[in-house]
Amino acid sequence: MKARMAWVSVVVGACALIASAASAGAAAPVSAAANHRSATRAAWPGLTSTNWSGYAQTPNGSTSYTYASGSWTVPSVQKKNGYSSSWVGIDGFDNSSLIQTGTEHDYVNGHAVYRAWWEILPAAETIIPSITVSPGDHITAFVKHSTGNKWLISISDVTTGKSFSTTQTYTGPGHSAEWIQEAPSNGVSVLKLAHYSKTTFSGLQVGVNGANPVNATLKFPSFAIAMVQNGKQVSTPSKPTGNSFAIAYGKKQPAAP
Repeated sequence: MKARMAWVSVVVGACALIASAASAGAAAPVSAAANHRSATRAAWPGLTSTNWSGYAQTPNGSTSYTYASGSWTVPSVQKKNGYSSSWVGIDGFDNSSLIQTGTEHDYVNGHAVYRAWWEILPAAETIIPSITVSPGDHITAFVKHSTGNKWLISISDVTTGKSFSTTQTYTGPGHSAEWIQEAPSNGVSVLKLAHYSKTTFSGLQVGVNGANPVNATLKFPSFAIAMVQNGKQVSTPSKPTGNSFAIAYGKKQPAAP
């Protein structure tokens, strides 16, 4: 599915930052969701969003990201209706463009759903049937500029040995790179986040202006994003350790990996 939103607020002074996002979930393709302001900023020192949690990185000056990669462990979800995705992508933090790939982990109508996908806004997500995703699987993924407007999207399930890649046209500006745990939208509003198990994003790398990838620079709290739904903080990233971070359901910040 596709969702594009969210309002993200800087919890320092009176600054505010609007971020657009895309998501994957277990519902039919939808149109852009209405923007929402975070219900509360509580004591969280970083950014808050109604559908994003994790980290973003933005370049200096007029540079643009041409590569973003990362690894994560597929979380399990509790037996309560909810939706979630883990992904790596470029753009979407401060614009309506986005290229991304990841996994989704939902609990719907009495059963869990796990699968892999890729997506480029404004199109809906494309499910990857050749990769069977299970909780605990180790995932690696990247998006990479190739030549002209062509980009390579790649995702691998290291645990099963299955992988997928596709070359697609993308014309976004490359203004940000992200590693995100997200709640999708049904086109009207953001869906309830699934109660997912703690996971870790690791080995995060970026490339700028076609240069070779380097380790991502994860800045806490300036680009750490917590998710707030219905006045409650429901997803919280840890402080980073190098180019890795943990993320957990709820308002308690997990320990850094």
